[in-house]
Amino acid sequence: MSSQGLADGALAPYEAIVEHAELELELAGAGDLDGLTALAARWEQLESELPTDPPAAAGPLLEQARLVHERTRVELLRLHEALLADMDTTTRARRTADGYAGQLRRRPRLNRTA
Repeated sequence: MSSQGLADGALAPYEAIVEHAELELELAGAGDLDGLTALAARWEQLESELPTDPPAAAGPLLEQARLVHERTRVELLRLHEALLADMDTTTRARRTADGYAGQLRRRPRLNRTA
């Protein structure tokens, strides 16, 4: 096997980490929290396969994975903010509906003339 082949094989786990990070970013961008949750175990597996000391050639891949993770974090923050805004809108709508409901005349639940 050539030294190039060995180098490529040594980088395979880091390439898998980058691919996984990109998939997480895609799912976060789509708001697919269930999909993200399902990937957690795979991330742990990929992480456990990495050597303690990465080869120098893995540096750019690790940096790429870090940047993709930062983008994923931003997407999750946006999703979090959107969910909070939706909850606020729902809460205001419920309070408004409750206010109008209090103005309605109560109708008997039982028709006593029947």
